[in-house]
Amino acid sequence: MQSIKHTLDMPQNYKHLMQINSPDDLKKIKLEDLETVSTELRNFIIDIVSVNPGHFGASLGVVELTVALHYAYNSPYDKLIWDVGHQAYGHKILTGRRDQFHTNRKLGGISGFPTISENPHDAFGVGHSSTSISAALGMAIAASRKGETDRNIVAIIGDGAMTGGMAFEGLNHAGAENSNVLVILNDNHMSIDPNVGALNEYLLDITTSITYNRVKDDIWNVLGKLDRLAPKTRAFIQKIENGIKSVIMRQSNLFEALNFRYFGPVDGHDVLHLVKVLEDMKRINGPKLLHVLTKKGKGYKPAEENQTTWHAPGLFNKATGQRLIVTPEKPEAPRFQDVFGHTIIELAKQNPKIYGVTPAMPSGSSLKFMMDEMPERAFDVGIAEQHAVTFSAGMAAAGMIPFCNIYSSFMQRAYDQVIHDVAIQKLNVVMCLDRGGLVGDDGATHHGAFDLAYMRPIPNLIIASPMDEPDLRNMMYSAQLPDAGPYVIRYPRGNGVTPEWRTPMKAIETGKGRQIKKGNAAAVLSIGAIGNLVKEADKQWTAEGLEIAHYDMRFVKPLDEALLHSIFSKFNKIITLEDGVIMGGFGTSILEFMADNNYSAKVIRLGIPDKFIEHGTQNELYKICGYDVEAIYKAVKDLTSDTKKQPTIKRFFEKVD
Repeated sequence: MQSIKHTLDMPQNYKHLMQINSPDDLKKIKLEDLETVSTELRNFIIDIVSVNPGHFGASLGVVELTVALHYAYNSPYDKLIWDVGHQAYGHKILTGRRDQFHTNRKLGGISGFPTISENPHDAFGVGHSSTSISAALGMAIAASRKGETDRNIVAIIGDGAMTGGMAFEGLNHAGAENSNVLVILNDNHMSIDPNVGALNEYLLDITTSITYNRVKDDIWNVLGKLDRLAPKTRAFIQKIENGIKSVIMRQSNLFEALNFRYFGPVDGHDVLHLVKVLEDMKRINGPKLLHVLTKKGKGYKPAEENQTTWHAPGLFNKATGQRLIVTPEKPEAPRFQDVFGHTIIELAKQNPKIYGVTPAMPSGSSLKFMMDEMPERAFDVGIAEQHAVTFSAGMAAAGMIPFCNIYSSFMQRAYDQVIHDVAIQKLNVVMCLDRGGLVGDDGATHHGAFDLAYMRPIPNLIIASPMDEPDLRNMMYSAQLPDAGPYVIRYPRGNGVTPEWRTPMKAIETGKGRQIKKGNAAAVLSIGAIGNLVKEADKQWTAEGLEIAHYDMRFVKPLDEALLHSIFSKFNKIITLEDGVIMGGFGTSILEFMADNNYSAKVIRLGIPDKFIEHGTQNELYKICGYDVEAIYKAVKDLTSDTKKQPTIKRFFEKVD
């Protein structure tokens, strides 16, 4: 934190930036000084993110574009929609949040993504990808219907988001509406990992066609003067331009086939030229696409050279580029994602039917291990969750066993495919939901809060959640056995609890839970890795002579009904614990079992309340939501005491409010 204070206390390091508290202030700066502003903005991001970790490379890559956009357009009247949101650090700094930027992604601080409720310049909330064009079209049509002909609507789509199917749906509709919207394609050939697929190859063809770009530059010089030409001349020039494109590069008609005027590619790091281009764009009506070439991590050599690592590098020494990774004194438990990544390779070597699938998250899911060792057996399908699930279903229908690894919050985008293409057909697709539960600093858009609740009503699904690493391995092993059917394995972000995790794999009987500890005063039923907090709370109960039983249910569907009959026959005080929403989740399934079987017990459910939870560390958010170690301990104490008050539940909701 001392580095942040030092930076903010030395405005001479940021002569122009310290004068900019809004885009209006930026417009007071001379055009020729915008290169200096861009340098200061880039250095400011490096200074702050080096000591307060967050997304890094994406925002560095669009510094000049960000400055040019706010110089040319009149935000917030003109609408700038950032897609993906981790491009938007520079935007936040230029729109009044410079002095709060050191709180980025911290509890009570500003969000790491554009958020409507945070600032009027955040035109639309974005955390997931590929939404900007649809949102921009909605705003453009609304502006048109209200007669706001001078309002500009701009969607800035980058970091691989154009590969998402929703982006094409938006393009298709926008072209049909002939709406006055500008789509800026921030093309850096990267998402978190390098972009893949035919679209990436197509864009690369455009950017590397010397003949096309030379002719395009000549045409651009003419098009920049369209506002002074007669309509017929304008139409004539457009026909010439389109004809030349068709002759030189047939592929360049992709966007124009959707009725978008295509401009570019242009250098995304030439801020002065970008301002001129954007000013010209404002005078051209109808749907337009500006193709801007940028480099992720621009201006910071380590980030330019290793763009995947520097997408979100954590703490680092800004002078040397050394990432500050603390080496533990003794062996630590691995991340759940790494256990998945290594285990799928073990299984694939034993079973030739096993394949890995992920939508643009090979590093984040650790499927990268398999892609490196067995490249013919693993697929990165781009930012396309719906396709990932149905592609996996197609493989399963042909006799393969795909492990489809998708972040929990991203799987929400493929819900219909899970139902229609996997569950109805009873196909053996193993859906591994990484980042289940509260993920921490990324906030509301990324918490895997809803998966247990939204998966539980779907027939034919097996839904499992491991408490530790050996159980994750065993569930993966069980999911690829004959006739396993559709199988969901849900695990959290972060480290597990078992340093010696490479245990021999064995089958787990479907729907079978386990007793972790015996007791007689009350029972705690947990699902998933959050159950390890019960072990910590139990140290306090035991020290006070309170014997509490603990059960790791392992499966939300099917429930272990034999175990539940045993529990309800013995206990009338029960607490359920889940790292997910309590509405419709694991705790609800226990209440349903109790009602269906005419049991009577006092059941307290701990989990995420009916609210969107913002950003903070995982432990901070567990505390806010009322299921950290202290809250679990107190909930049991309250339940087993003679008093009728339940202060734990009161605290649970008050803190979220």
